[in-house]
Amino acid sequence: MSSLNKRFLLAEATISVLLLVSLHIHKIRTAEIDVISYSRFLTEADTLVSPAGIFELGFFKPRSSENKYIGIWYKNISVKTVVWVANRDLPVTGASSGMLKIVSPGTLVVMNGPNDVVWSSNSTSSANAIVQLEDTGNLVVKERINDKILWQSFDYPTDTLLPVMQFGRNLLTGKEWKLSSWKSDQDPAPGEFTWSTDTSGYPQNLLKQGTSVKFRAGPWNGVWFSGGSGFNRNIIKPDMIINETEVVYRYFIVDSSVVSRITLNSFGQLERRVWDDDKKWQLTLQLPKDICDTYNICQAYGACTASTTQICVCLDERRFVPRNQKGWERANWSDGCVRRTPLDCKNGTDGFIRYSYLKLPDTQISWFNMSMTTKECEAKCLKNCSCTAYANTDVRQKGSGCLLWFSELKDIRVSFEGNGQDIFVRMASSELEKKGRENMKIILPVVFLGVLLIGLSSTWLRYKWRKRHHAQPTREGEFLHVGESKRDAMELPLFSFSTIAKATANFSQENKIGEGGFGQVYKGMLEEGLEIAVKRLSKTSSQGIDEFKNEVICISKLQHRNLVKLLGCSIQRDERLLIYEYMPNRSLDSSIFDKTRSMLLDWSMRFNIIKGIARGLLYLHQDSRLRIIHRDLKASNVLLDLDMNPKISDFGMARSFGGNQTQANTERVVGTYGYMSPEYALDGVFSIKSYVFSFGVLVLEIVSGKKNRGFIHPEHDNNLIGHAWRMHNEDRSMELIDTTLGQSVNSLEAIRSIIVGLLCVQQSPEDRPNMSSVVLMLGNEGALLKPKQPAFFTERNLLGADFSSSSTCPTSSTNGLTVTKVVAR
Repeated sequence: MSSLNKRFLLAEATISVLLLVSLHIHKIRTAEIDVISYSRFLTEADTLVSPAGIFELGFFKPRSSENKYIGIWYKNISVKTVVWVANRDLPVTGASSGMLKIVSPGTLVVMNGPNDVVWSSNSTSSANAIVQLEDTGNLVVKERINDKILWQSFDYPTDTLLPVMQFGRNLLTGKEWKLSSWKSDQDPAPGEFTWSTDTSGYPQNLLKQGTSVKFRAGPWNGVWFSGGSGFNRNIIKPDMIINETEVVYRYFIVDSSVVSRITLNSFGQLERRVWDDDKKWQLTLQLPKDICDTYNICQAYGACTASTTQICVCLDERRFVPRNQKGWERANWSDGCVRRTPLDCKNGTDGFIRYSYLKLPDTQISWFNMSMTTKECEAKCLKNCSCTAYANTDVRQKGSGCLLWFSELKDIRVSFEGNGQDIFVRMASSELEKKGRENMKIILPVVFLGVLLIGLSSTWLRYKWRKRHHAQPTREGEFLHVGESKRDAMELPLFSFSTIAKATANFSQENKIGEGGFGQVYKGMLEEGLEIAVKRLSKTSSQGIDEFKNEVICISKLQHRNLVKLLGCSIQRDERLLIYEYMPNRSLDSSIFDKTRSMLLDWSMRFNIIKGIARGLLYLHQDSRLRIIHRDLKASNVLLDLDMNPKISDFGMARSFGGNQTQANTERVVGTYGYMSPEYALDGVFSIKSYVFSFGVLVLEIVSGKKNRGFIHPEHDNNLIGHAWRMHNEDRSMELIDTTLGQSVNSLEAIRSIIVGLLCVQQSPEDRPNMSSVVLMLGNEGALLKPKQPAFFTERNLLGADFSSSSTCPTSSTNGLTVTKVVAR
């Protein structure tokens, strides 16, 4: 063979070998691998995949950046979402080829070229180490033989907290798990914002910009962080461990099909997002969320209420005043508030006042004990003159644990949606005497004013309702404006009649769930799946346009967890519709007066219902901007949600009081036989005490399972009130309790409830307690007085009353229950 031919064949063979090598290299560089070992490394084109294919690790470039980083992202989510970065500070740059490999002695490294190590795990030495990516998103270096973890990425979070990841601090080793933001969306290097756990006092999570605190969530109380829950318990199950060795928070996903993450973004916002069916990350929580999340904006003893024009108020304006009144009036809150009356610890006369629904103050200067009782906690605080307040560390059941503050209380805000926590603030004895024990449980008057006004006229609400609830524009416009003045004006989403007709299957009989003198109530479902209850006023209803307008105005300005929520209304032609949140367990009367359904209500449920109604009335009578008098409180106007929590409904007959007004006269008596107080039914005089009477009737009905109206005892011809009074005087109150309750009854709570009920139905309005005292008594905190004889008149007495000839005859609505009549004055 000629030399030329030999050279040709050699060249051809070389090309073939090079081609095979090239194909082999290409195959390796596009592989998905499941393990990294001493003999197997990861190049820029390879990815390490978790066993179930949930997460993926590899090299990536942030947006338009040319820098390369090792990161972890969701494998099957179309939007590439990086949840962890290894070499945050030192990227692989330029034309260099990045590599992730195990080097002796068992250390995971990122290489920038063949000899330049830009990142190292510094893990424990092992000759048998391998690297794997778990389905939780955790990258682990572990022993091949016994699976002992030598190093894991979960110990070094970047900007994202995934389910089951630990967040907090090991108190023995000082190891900290915290989040730090990216510098920008193109630079994953640690930014200026951090989210970490402060353990200088009772543990709390702080968002900082450098060393400056920007936001504080409030301490964990066994259920949520006291600044607000921030999670949907149907999706997320939170867990917090606080003991001598560690403070650790983590969360678990209830539904494994849900993909959720928490991220601290480069703008200093903590976000929770869920991957939705529309193939995008849905924002479900963002902190800070408003001006009141600004750390310590109102300073000492100031409370922030984001939804009012007056952002900061003193914690209790009867007992605290602005340190700088002129500055306060100019919205300069930097000096905070001070006590009207200094503490006098040496004389031992100090006491405590309870404030509710608050984010607990900053706990950096505090002390705690997880096993103390509430009484032990109070005693501990009283013994220390530096102690300014105390609270439970765990609010579950009746509360436990002890948290003490030793400085001015700061960074307080009114919590949203009825969340928050009780705190007991130390006061001088003269402050305790101002209104006695009936005012020990004080809820800031601005709490619910703030909540009821929140965002109703904002662009955000317009968008939310237009998108989520399909509020259709009508001739009246997209939103109904309610209120007597511009200052009081509010906007209520206005639905088209066709939208509601479609939601209720054209008001079909199958969807009808109730009926009264006003018309019918239907169950409906909007297109996106939201269940609603629709009250359709009858064209011949005795409840006319005035009552419709009254209900819209009253309830649209109210928001409380024990009041039914009005979602919107519809006014087209002669149709008047009110759209409410749907209550799956219907009304209270359908449960307690039905032999079968009443057996489903054990004592704890009934007692919870009693306390919930009391809290709702306390809000109406005392804590709403105007005192609201319901005027038709009865079992059928208390609705029960999915968890059997009570919500007061039907405000068509409600009246409001302004200022210090507590009593009024009416020429038109409205209400329901069996629930009306005697002074109102006979003389047209009504007050907040008139509906304390109605509440007392409800309590006796809930305990006994019997209706006051129509109840006639065969032995003594008394109605339920008279029968309860007789049983009480004969020390036989236990005989009043519904027999279907069986062994579930807590006899002490039941007897206390009966006594409270009797106190509420006393003949004289002056003798009846107000609702703040009722709430205290039901909470085993108020002293129980001896009830005086109640007004156990019956409707037979009422109908036999002597009205002057100028009065029209009493008439009742078509349901035979609600009375509307004119009383001569």
